[in-house]
Amino acid sequence: MAKMRAVQVAKAGGPLELVERDVPDAGRGTVRIKVQACGVCHSDDITKSGHFPGIVYPRVPGHEVVGVIDAVGADVKLLKQGQRVGVGWNGGYCGSCHPCRRGDFFGCATSTLVTGITSDGGYADYVLVPAEAVALVPDELSAIDAAPLMCAGVTTFNALRNSGARAGDVVAVLGLGGLGHLGVQFAAKMGFRTVAIARGKDKEPLAKQLGAWRYVDSRAEDPAAALQALGGARVVLATVTNGEAMSATLGGLGLNGTLLVLGAPPSLEAGAFLLISGKRAIQGWYSGTSIDSEDTLGFSVLSGVRSMNEVYPLERAAEAFDRMLSGEARFRVVLTTGS
Repeated sequence: MAKMRAVQVAKAGGPLELVERDVPDAGRGTVRIKVQACGVCHSDDITKSGHFPGIVYPRVPGHEVVGVIDAVGADVKLLKQGQRVGVGWNGGYCGSCHPCRRGDFFGCATSTLVTGITSDGGYADYVLVPAEAVALVPDELSAIDAAPLMCAGVTTFNALRNSGARAGDVVAVLGLGGLGHLGVQFAAKMGFRTVAIARGKDKEPLAKQLGAWRYVDSRAEDPAAALQALGGARVVLATVTNGEAMSATLGGLGLNGTLLVLGAPPSLEAGAFLLISGKRAIQGWYSGTSIDSEDTLGFSVLSGVRSMNEVYPLERAAEAFDRMLSGEARFRVVLTTGS
C-alpha cells in the first residue's frame, strides 16, 4: 500500500512526531485531499493537549487545509478529482441542515467529525474529509494564502458580516495578531470606519497599512474614551485572549453596540449598568461552515485581503507549532508538503 508522511500526537500531552502511514482510501461520502498547505492554528493545541472530549489517539492535527482532491468516494456527486479545495475545523458542518442553521452544531448528524480533533487533519500528505465539509478554492489564491482563511479568515469575516454593522459605522478590532490583522483588512474592505487597537505606538504603521482609519495605542490612552471620541463603536471585534483588555473596550461601545468575542480568555468582566444603559451586548462567535468558507475565499479574492504568513515544511511541524504557541510568530504559520 502507498505510504504518506503524517505529523501525529500519540497521546494527550505528547510531542508532535513525524511518522509514516498508509495513504487512506476514500470511503462512502468522503473525498481524499492531497494536502498542499495547512495552517498551524492555536486551536491545534486542543489536540496536542487533549482538551476536548472524544479525541482518539494517535491523532493528526490541522484544520486549515488546502489541497487538491485526488480520490472521490461512493455517493459523492458534486466533487471530482483535480478540484482545488479547502477544509476548516468544522469537518462535519455543511450549514445545510436545521441544527447548523440554528447554531446547534453538536446537534448535527455529522458533528462528531471535527477536522484535526476527532478526525485526522492536515498535518499530513493526505487527509480524508466528508464531502459536505469541502469549500472550493478560487484559482486566484495560492494554497499558502488560502490555508489561514479556512479558520482565522472565516472566523473574522463571518463575525463581521453578521455583526449588524453597516458601511460607515465605527468598527474596532482589538489585537493585531493572527486574527486581528485579518479582521482589520476585512473590516476596512467592508466599508467600516475601522479602528485598530493594540499595545504600542510601533504598531500604528502596520494598522494603517492593513487599512485602519484610526489607531489606538492602549498603552498610551484609554481605548473606551478614544472610541467614544469617535462617536462610539458599533462593534468591537475582540481577537485577543486577554479578558482585561476586552473589558477595557466595553465603555467605547455606542448605543446598541456589541463586543464580539473571538478570543477565549479564562474570564471576562462587564458592568451590568454599562450594558443596560446603552443596550450594549457581549456576543461570542464561532468560525463558520464550508459555505461560509467559500464566501470568505471569494471576498478575499475580490478585495485583496491576504494573510501574512511564516511558512515551514511539513517535517518541521513541531518547530512551527512551538513558534505559534509561544506567540513569537507575528501573524499566521503555514505548513507545506511540497505537493
